[in-house]
Amino acid sequence: MALQPLTAVNCAGLLQPGFSLLELEGDVYLFGQKGWPKRSCPTGIFGVRIKNGELKLRAISFSNNSCYLPPLRCPAIAHFEPHDGSPECYLIHGGRTPNNELSSSLYMLSVDSRGCNRKVTFCCQEKELVGDVPSARYGHTLSVILSRGKTACVLFGGRSYMPPTERTTENWNSVVDCPPQVFLIDLEFGCCTAHTLPELTDGQSFHVALAREDCVYFLGGHILNSDCRPPRLIRLRVELLLGSPVLTCTVLHEGLTITSAIVAPVGYHEYIVLGGYQSETQKRMECTYIGLDDVGVHMEPREPPQWTSEVTHSRTWFGGSLGKGSALIAIPSEGNPTPPDAYHFYQVSFQKEQNGETSTQGCSQESTDFEDSAPLEDSEELYFGREPHELEYSSDGEGDTYNEEDEEDESQTGYWIKCCLTCLVDPNTWEPYYSTELTRPAMIFCSRGEGGHWVHAQCMELPESLLLHLSQDNSKYFCLDHRGLPKQEMTPPRQMMPVKRVPMKMTHRKAPVSMKMTPAKKSFLRRLFD
Repeated sequence: MALQPLTAVNCAGLLQPGFSLLELEGDVYLFGQKGWPKRSCPTGIFGVRIKNGELKLRAISFSNNSCYLPPLRCPAIAHFEPHDGSPECYLIHGGRTPNNELSSSLYMLSVDSRGCNRKVTFCCQEKELVGDVPSARYGHTLSVILSRGKTACVLFGGRSYMPPTERTTENWNSVVDCPPQVFLIDLEFGCCTAHTLPELTDGQSFHVALAREDCVYFLGGHILNSDCRPPRLIRLRVELLLGSPVLTCTVLHEGLTITSAIVAPVGYHEYIVLGGYQSETQKRMECTYIGLDDVGVHMEPREPPQWTSEVTHSRTWFGGSLGKGSALIAIPSEGNPTPPDAYHFYQVSFQKEQNGETSTQGCSQESTDFEDSAPLEDSEELYFGREPHELEYSSDGEGDTYNEEDEEDESQTGYWIKCCLTCLVDPNTWEPYYSTELTRPAMIFCSRGEGGHWVHAQCMELPESLLLHLSQDNSKYFCLDHRGLPKQEMTPPRQMMPVKRVPMKMTHRKAPVSMKMTPAKKSFLRRLFD
């Protein structure tokens, strides 16, 4: 294994614990950014590119028929292979929004189109669920199984807020483990069924789920009630019979004590598990090889990479899989004063022996060197039917690379300012107060002085009816700090200059047709019609 440090190019502020890395059609994408999406990338999904030790992100757009997908932390994701005409996609369920709200929706994310200049457009659709719909949660797993020619999703574990009847002021934000139920989801019709198994007595979260055919293996996890990480391994077999499905659960005890681990595929149903925690205050520095076959599951310890001092001494870490044979690890920066970069990033590459030869498989954005053939460089790629000016940024994607410096600092300006001494709006804990608010707080302009300033309507204790009236009326508003009470003052009406109407003249007006007739012709016509 090899450990390579990475430099995040103007994108380190987007990565946070709980993000997800998705691999679609050979490319890796980042989902679950920090905070709400901004103008430069309203979808909140970025293409990940690693080249020459630099980590860059590229904004991804959605198709016109896509639904809104909020940035979710710690959701359950599952890769769905192309099957019966269905495209390759990712299934995303649950997770936490930047407002710490839990989601109960199931989204299907797939590639809608791909231009010849590498511009990718995604399609996101929300799947309607009926029946025993799983509650909103995070830290759970979602797996796709195949049994008797039919496919289904297996959802298990997770945490959620306490039931409304049990929540008080002291434990309002407390979370509990979800009941130890197994949910089966039919992707064709969206039907959900809940199953209670006697072998599953405790709920768990942040475990690892690996699926092969009709079996799902649950490894590790944390039980919140007893605050323990039991080293158990659970095998769940699902048979999709014509009538009702049959679930068989077997609890094995040769598992691993691990939570929040990174699972990187290295082959067909072969994985490397690294990262995570083995206790509340101790990281798990070992690496484990896991292989699934018809007999069962096989686990072998593997030598970890040579960890740096930042990795060894850090208290927390997080990351995700970059594809076959590679993983991304982030370490929080520590020091006094605080370093400008919030995290240190590393790429871990795994080596697998095949036929006596060792080949290093990098992430999907990097080219792999072989002796017999050399990959095309970016400048050597061929494009047909494109004009030269359209290929200015197509080779390396630099034109669409995300740059944090292009965004406005909303902590000093915009919606998240401290409008007064008793400002109640906190970007980390804000929740909609008025019915017209969605992702940002409502603000109103105070006309005090020449420049004036903006204040939050919630901090000014404005009723919603008055806020709507002020937004529709031509009136001035003075905040509590300047007038003591909200007061309106009508502005003088705008002086309208009279419009001088100038009649239009036709430049090419045709004269009426006149016929010149002699007296003889007139008398002839008169006698003719008489």
